[in-house]
Amino acid sequence: MPNPRLTGLGAGLFGSALMCALGCLDLLLFGASLTVYGVLFLPACLLTALWVRDADLLSVPVVAPIAFSVGLLPLAGGDGIGARLMGLVTALATQVGWLYGGTLLAALTVLARGLRRVAARRRNPARRQPTPRRDPS
Repeated sequence: MPNPRLTGLGAGLFGSALMCALGCLDLLLFGASLTVYGVLFLPACLLTALWVRDADLLSVPVVAPIAFSVGLLPLAGGDGIGARLMGLVTALATQVGWLYGGTLLAALTVLARGLRRVAARRRNPARRQPTPRRDPS
């Protein structure tokens, strides 16, 4: 299993691209089923939360709803910008349970990773030693 370390921006791009691809796939295979899209959103949130760097953990719960919205663009039906925007708002309103669930899953994964990181620091205090400062003169 690959173990990439995404930055905050990389996590946003990865999540958005993945959800857009999954939205297009859902449109082609399942006829724009929003339930299928919501179910696919959960593992996408989990992957994004697992692959982000430790320094950028707090960006994942912010990125998840943005990725959900970007992925809904292919599924929001309508002719013209106004109708597509209305379809997007309607899909966001009706699928808010999946949105909250995926964001909560990402936040809990980030919390678990952060707690594991703190516990590792407590077990190995040698890693926390400050680096000596140089005199500017």
